[in-house]
Amino acid sequence: GAFPQKRGLGLVVQTQMSKKGRVFSGARPTGRQHLGNYLGAIKNYVALQADYDCVYCIVDLHAMTTLEDLSQIKANTAEMALDWLAAGLRPEETILFVQSHVPQVTELHTILSMFTPLGKLTDLPTFKDKVRLQPHNINYGLVGYPVLMTADITLYKADVVPVGVDQQSHLEFAREVVRTFHHRTGRQVLVEPQMKNTEFPKVLGTDGKRKMGKSENNHIELALTPEETEQMVRTMVTDPQRARRDDPGDPEVCNVFTLHKSFSSSEDITMIDRECRTAGIGCVDCKKLLARNLNEHLQPFRERRAELAKDPQHVWEVLHDGARRASAIAAETIAEVKAAAGLP
Repeated sequence: GAFPQKRGLGLVVQTQMSKKGRVFSGARPTGRQHLGNYLGAIKNYVALQADYDCVYCIVDLHAMTTLEDLSQIKANTAEMALDWLAAGLRPEETILFVQSHVPQVTELHTILSMFTPLGKLTDLPTFKDKVRLQPHNINYGLVGYPVLMTADITLYKADVVPVGVDQQSHLEFAREVVRTFHHRTGRQVLVEPQMKNTEFPKVLGTDGKRKMGKSENNHIELALTPEETEQMVRTMVTDPQRARRDDPGDPEVCNVFTLHKSFSSSEDITMIDRECRTAGIGCVDCKKLLARNLNEHLQPFRERRAELAKDPQHVWEVLHDGARRASAIAAETIAEVKAAAGLP
């Protein structure tokens, strides 16, 4: 099944690399996941398990750099883990854990910060964006965010990191920090991570303008009921040029059609592409079909999620077990790093 038996999770520890290498990826605890999260990351996380030893982390410390309300972190972590597990992460073979449960990451962050020029951090485009978005909260952690991200990746000796376009500069930065560390210590103890570009359609929200996200309140959660999903799809903005039912439309500019490409059959996609252009199908019917296909696609996920949600303690057991397995790798890495850096 998509999730393991409840007991004995710790027995399944992979001691050697059995696949193409190790993948690391982390995401902030944002609570219940939406279609944008699914198409942009989760679907890929599940697929990578076939070829790589995967280490997936819920990065709660990173979340603190931008969150005003810290009271939500724990609940958001549990909800997110629930969605990841229901989507098909297999904790019996994949390490799934919470960042702060492995304290060596903050130790490595501190050591690597000694090898990082401040100017490099303040020049990163992502830092400049954050300064613009939260001018009242430029904290030390926000500046050092990429160093902590480097520590996340290198602590587990990840060979490969799947990244979207927005994170490429951070990964290149991580590679530079590793090279600097090796150059200055004369010891090659860390792995310089390779970038694996993840190609996915930019998922716009229900407003059809901005990227789907909770902050924009334009998202469709995976765990909604079929009725709630229908309701959300009904509110979606379609081709803005199509004012009346008998106006021909352009599927290429319609966000509903973009989602059809991910959740509908090739027959449905071809039919909508043809009929929309000739006003053979209206936006209402197009949305109804999307809602139906979306619900069909998500039904197995929702059933697994409901099953897992009956035992919230089990989700935490999975996360704690993942932290134990991650800690075993982290302890070795930090010992090598300290020895290389000449620490007694």
